[in-house]
Amino acid sequence: MELTTIWFLLVAVLFTGYFILEGFDFGVGMLLPVLGRDDRERRVLINTIGPVWDGNEVWLITAGGAMFASFPEWYATLFSGFYLPLLLILLALIARGVAFEYRHKRPEASWKRRWDAAIVIGSLLPAILWGVAFANILRGVPLNAEHEYVGGLFNLLNPYALLGGATTLALFLTHGAVFIALKTTGDIRERAGALAVRLGVGAAVLAVGFLTWTLSIRSSAAAVVLAVGAALALLGGLAAARVRREGWAFTGTAVAIGLAVATLFAALFPNVLPSTLDAAGTLTATNAASTPYTLKIMTWVAVIFTPVVLGYQAWTYWVFRKRIGVANIPQH
Repeated sequence: MELTTIWFLLVAVLFTGYFILEGFDFGVGMLLPVLGRDDRERRVLINTIGPVWDGNEVWLITAGGAMFASFPEWYATLFSGFYLPLLLILLALIARGVAFEYRHKRPEASWKRRWDAAIVIGSLLPAILWGVAFANILRGVPLNAEHEYVGGLFNLLNPYALLGGATTLALFLTHGAVFIALKTTGDIRERAGALAVRLGVGAAVLAVGFLTWTLSIRSSAAAVVLAVGAALALLGGLAAARVRREGWAFTGTAVAIGLAVATLFAALFPNVLPSTLDAAGTLTATNAASTPYTLKIMTWVAVIFTPVVLGYQAWTYWVFRKRIGVANIPQH
């Protein structure tokens, strides 16, 4: 297997891990005013992701770094052409992170409401815009022969991309509701489990529609298999949520999101950013890659440090594996 293929797969794995882990973070954030009826319940919801949300974002930083080092042409064209949506994602993530840290600094209800709004918006925008961005990556964008983006913002807001944004929004909401049911006790757990089933029906409809449209644009045998697997995993997760088997439900939604992202990368390969104007402008895993020597050095670094990072994050989830409820939150 060529090093360019290995690094394409690694970038795909990193983004897949990011969407699985940050997906339930976004879901919890968006459901904060829905499932949190008072301040103590909202603190319960925030505490379910409190120990892990910043570690989950490391997957995005690592994915971006890996893309920059292994496929600099892809990185440069993507981050210049998608500048506004990626900037909005960055600002939303910053506001959300600040809100987590500052919400508890003062006791006033108005203070907490403002930061709660920042958490909701900081979760909602990335949940939509990541779907829009990746749908455009697969569909293709107007690139000239020099691999420069020559379109505008409205080129990115096409019907297929908007469906992609709606799909990631619905999947992350469902994933977040299942995670809340998995990590909480009492009334919050009951409400989250019931909500997950209702949200999941809409998510399943959107996901099937989006993946079907995806495979009509670009496809491969692997992409078809992965798409079918994603649909089955989501249905299995919803069935488990219906009978209150939260562990299996979370496994199902996590696998569904992972396989859906893998479907996009499998359908995209060997391209990394197709051009809708001229085939000569299409970026591929070959013409967008770094030098073989750079890829070789990076491969050794990844082999050494990736198991360490995975081991540390797995340990973190193990330490904070127990459920929490209102009884665990002291009254102010």
